[in-house]
Parts: sequence; structure tokens; C-alpha cells
Amino acid sequence: MPKSKERCQEIREEMRNTILQKSLLYFARNGFAGTKISDLSKNIGIGQGTIYIYFESKENLFQEILKIADSNEMLREMKLLVSMPISAKKKLHMLSETVLNRLEEDETFAAMIALNTQMLLEKNEAYSSEETTYQTELYNCTSQIIEQGQKEKSMVGGSSIKLADYYWGVVYLYSLKRLFTSEYEMISAADLERTVLKG
Repeated sequence: MPKSKERCQEIREEMRNTILQKSLLYFARNGFAGTKISDLSKNIGIGQGTIYIYFESKENLFQEILKIADSNEMLREMKLLVSMPISAKKKLHMLSETVLNRLEEDETFAAMIALNTQMLLEKNEAYSSEETTYQTELYNCTSQIIEQGQKEKSMVGGSSIKLADYYWGVVYLYSLKRLFTSEYEMISAADLERTVLKG
């Protein structure tokens, strides 16, 4: 008995989502330049042609992955956190706890952080820009928390955006550990906060 039109559409959506999720992890591990569609299709367990049914090119697939990696939920949480009437030290601790818990529980979150950071490092003009999430919004929100902490004398002095970069650099390192190793000890929130807190 032939499949219904609705069931065929569900199957197409399931395959597209499978390609996106597995590609997100693959691109996070290999970067844009290091990813070939032939290798990606083998990793997913499908033919190259199947990828091209859903995405016209590697560039198109990557752009769709970036939409997933653009963590709007995290950004909303960060903006809310910045505006809360609490100390910067408490804000930083809440951020650290959230980020580390998500890293430990969700490989996709680790892939999103790794992919965004790689985009910054690759400096590929077509795929990395000043509009990438971790370069602007999340870095800027973290920078605002650091600036508040500097005024409150709870955080080290210096460029707040550089300190935000150090903070997210440590998060990136642990994202890679999450993606590439099966056994590792997750950093504590207190250890992560040492990148910016005084004493």
C-alpha cells in the first residue's frame, strides 16, 4: 500500500532534520574547510545525492546549520541575565552553571559553541562575520556583566571584551573535549569563573 502524502512529507522532514543534526556535529568537528560532502555523506550513512536533494550545495547546508547554531534561546537568557538587578558575580555564576550544565547534557550545544568559535577562527569571509552569535551578542552580554563586575570591584581589570573572549575560550575548550573525548572531567563553575573574577 502506498504511503500517504502526509507520511511522505514526514519522512522528507525527518531525513532533512537527520542531515542537519549530523552535519552540525560533523562541521563542528571538522570545520567548513575540512568538510567534504563525500565524507559527510559516509558519516551520516547516506548517498551524496540524498544530501543534494535537500541542500543545493555545501554552502547552503552550512547556512542552514548556522541557523541551528545561532542559539537564540541562549541569547534571550543572556539578555535577561544582564538586565537582572543582582550583582555581576551572581550573574556570572548563573551563566557559568547554565553553560556547563548544557555542555554536559547536550552534545548539540557543545557543537554549536565549537562551530561558532571555529567560524571566528577560520576568518572565512563567506561564513564568518562580525554578526556571528558568539562574537557579538553573547560576547557583548558577557562583556556587560564583566564591566558591571569591574565597577563593583569583583572582577579583574582590563578590556571587558578580551576577558569575555578568555571566558568563552575556556568554554570552547570544554566543548571540544565534550565532542572529541569519551572520558574527561568537566570544569567547575568556580574554575571557569577564575578567568574573570578577582582572587
